Amino acid sequence: MKTNTLDIDRRKFMKKAGGSLLAATVGSSLALSTLKAHAAQSAVDQNKQTQDATTPQKALQMLKGGNARFVQGEMLKRNLMQQVKATGGGQFPFAAIVGCFDSRVPNELIFDQGIGDIFSARIAGNFVNDDILGSLEFACAAAGAKLILVLGHTECGAVKGACDDVILGNLTQTLANIKPAVAAVSGYESDRSSKNAKFVQAVADKNVGLTVERIRKRSPILQGMVDKGQIGLAGAMYDVHNGKVTFM
Repeated sequence: MKTNTLDIDRRKFMKKAGGSLLAATVGSSLALSTLKAHAAQSAVDQNKQTQDATTPQKALQMLKGGNARFVQGEMLKRNLMQQVKATGGGQFPFAAIVGCFDSRVPNELIFDQGIGDIFSARIAGNFVNDDILGSLEFACAAAGAKLILVLGHTECGAVKGACDDVILGNLTQTLANIKPAVAAVSGYESDRSSKNAKFVQAVADKNVGLTVERIRKRSPILQGMVDKGQIGLAGAMYDVHNGKVTFM
């Protein structure tokens, strides 16, 4: 029986195509398995034992790791109602964050944390006053948090308002708390307004640094805990364009 050359070529093609399809299918299955493995990672609920085992250095790494997951879209799986029930009788956060009032910077989300994981103090311009200092003292000295993070962010409206000397009701006094950072930044004499993006960011960076200094100077309790290595104190900057946090 004579074999048709076209039939042979067709069989060769189908064999190769089948092998490629099999390889692609296996590759896709492995990729899917990897994604499922990431998605299956569940958050660990904070409790007295996990809080006691957390050092200031570990607390900082937990926030860094959480932001990395947020940026990569690999947030931990959480049962929020389970966390509600678990924290109903008490809370054991590992960190306290002083952040801005800006709607684009939700601390729990950008650090991939859940209910009961962190204390969050938010105010336009991420500065501290007596009320926030008292809250931080409660968070660390009474409730056991191991880290205070002062978090600024890019494109901050409060910082821009302070740069432009905005006057508007009670906001005027709020922005006055950022004015020392405006005054402390030099080298932008040609344009010290919100139109100068580099100047605004320099003020935002300086504002974080000054807030860290104020916590040290105005709270002997917190400074004492820092000196004893019981808590850490750090600053960071969140980029509203890409979700990344840069630690200072």
